Amino acid sequence: MTVILCLDNQNGMLFNKRRQSRDKALIADIFTMFSHQKIYINEFSRPLFAEYSDRIIVEELPLASAGSNDVCFVENMDLLPYQDNLSEIILYRWNRDYPSDVRFTMDLSQYTLQSKIDFVGNSHEKLTREVYRK
Repeated sequence: MTVILCLDNQNGMLFNKRRQSRDKALIADIFTMFSHQKIYINEFSRPLFAEYSDRIIVEELPLASAGSNDVCFVENMDLLPYQDNLSEIILYRWNRDYPSDVRFTMDLSQYTLQSKIDFVGNSHEKLTREVYRK
């Protein structure tokens, strides 16, 4: 399974149960990468994907529902219980310091960085996409 996350400079994901940021160019980049696949998300992430409602599958626990060849976008779930099912992790980095109280804590030492690209976002001058594979 492929999982996609957005992180700040300190691997922060959320602050006070809210997302740190959003960017339309980032969401468009996801659907460019996975043009022939639907993306599993949970209800929390639905507003980010309003323009792509026909390309998403909303599940209460998307990481539990998705199969080995599926893609999940995660903002507010712990990956550790599902780490054995993950073959690819895509990190979008905001390249900013935001307040956070929920962080990405997975050890990426089992993964190899396959690619890293910077691109201009809609609300961010620089976004970075890192792709890690087992």
